[in-house]
Amino acid sequence: MKHPQSSLPGTTSTTRPLIGITTRLDSENTFYLRRFYAEATEAAGGIPVYIPLIPDREYLNALKDKIDGIMLSGSNSDIDPALYGEEPHPKLGPVVPERDETDLILLEIAEEQELPILGICFGMQSLNVSRGGTLIQDLESQIANPIKHEQGQVYNRPSHHIKIEPDSLLAQLAGGETARVNSSHHQAIKQPGRDLRVIARSPDGVIEAVIDSRPGRFVLGVQWHPEIGWEQDRLSQALFRKFIEAARQYSEDAAGTGYLISN
Repeated sequence: MKHPQSSLPGTTSTTRPLIGITTRLDSENTFYLRRFYAEATEAAGGIPVYIPLIPDREYLNALKDKIDGIMLSGSNSDIDPALYGEEPHPKLGPVVPERDETDLILLEIAEEQELPILGICFGMQSLNVSRGGTLIQDLESQIANPIKHEQGQVYNRPSHHIKIEPDSLLAQLAGGETARVNSSHHQAIKQPGRDLRVIARSPDGVIEAVIDSRPGRFVLGVQWHPEIGWEQDRLSQALFRKFIEAARQYSEDAAGTGYLISN
């Protein structure tokens, strides 16, 4: 049955780009992902396809001519700090190598192909690590005067404000320089990686959004979860629409030069 909100205002139905979405891996060796990523993608005009966490370059490389965009989902795991040159903090959570490796290979492919990318929570962190950036391994113990970022239930409740850079893509989508977002994480970007521009922060200074600084590239990372509660949140809907618009343009561009956005 079609999702009751499967046509967001402002979407078009001319071309439905194929969006590859990374999954998760649980302790019983099951690949899984909650329904919200697929539903939000479909509602914005995309065709969602979940990607199993098989960190095989030949397998993942075979996807590059089939997908029009990559969504890096959130995860209940932490990225291995060895990938950014640090030893594990005592409050480091579980690490899932299959997720880390799959994300990093996909990001290499996306960089080569100039595929549009949307990184959500863990996905933004893996994007940053792939660009040579580093992470804060535990916000509560590693930054001064942190606000509560590990929201817990109810997950769709906008729990804190973010300050958005003026004239950035995110400011355009939010319709201003502040927004309220739902938050569920204990790690965050410390040092931004190559070609990533910070465009939003929380009141305690934690980086909440980054964008590719190069013209003509759509690469956006957000630290919150726009896929949860998107039906009632205008910013979430705008984020997914913009991502699908970029993927649609990519799919229609015979030269594969990507999508020109305003940073």
